Amino acid sequence: MTETNDPVITPAQAWQTLHEGNARFVAGNSSHPNQDANRRSSLIHEQNPFAVIFGCSDSRLAAEIIFDLGLGDAFVIRTAGQVIDDAVLGSLEYSVVTLGVPLIVVLGHDSCGAVTAAKRTVDTGEMPGGHIRNLVERITPSVLAAQRNGFTEVNDMVVEHTKQTAERLVESSQLIAAAVEEGRTAVIGVSYRLAEGAADLVSGFGALAHPSVLRSPRA
Repeated sequence: MTETNDPVITPAQAWQTLHEGNARFVAGNSSHPNQDANRRSSLIHEQNPFAVIFGCSDSRLAAEIIFDLGLGDAFVIRTAGQVIDDAVLGSLEYSVVTLGVPLIVVLGHDSCGAVTAAKRTVDTGEMPGGHIRNLVERITPSVLAAQRNGFTEVNDMVVEHTKQTAERLVESSQLIAAAVEEGRTAVIGVSYRLAEGAADLVSGFGALAHPSVLRSPRA
């Protein structure tokens, strides 16, 4: 990975680009930008992504596809249930500090298997084995928070987990928190609906130049 010092767009402009790309995807009009040989050649010595997308590893949640992006557009990090660990935090800090990415997107989705497993553990008291246990333990607080707020469905818990993960990123990283405080970066939570293909904004941290762009494709 090579750093670049090229100027970047604002957090609001970054979300607007993602929002418009998702709208094209939902409508079946994806333009598949920045995917040709010239684009590939232009990225040999540097990268300048305008967003970092931290999402679930689910095979149905391919970030570049659902936001209609191309090579070099997004710095993508994925773990099951978008669970945070040291490698994730280090990758996110790299994207913000070295690459100057103005927007961090925490991307969850409905029917998430990892959140479903955490809900099952809360409901039954039975903990899965192996390293899956670690995933469940990290998601369980979000499941409990959703239940305290009266939500019992998995998809509502997914939204709560997405919100809490975005908040936890800012709380866990001094570098990201400083970037948010200084207005260089915003952190948003986005929940993806598998059936419609729509990515809905559910939370946000940090000032944006044009808050009116913070709307979901439903708007």
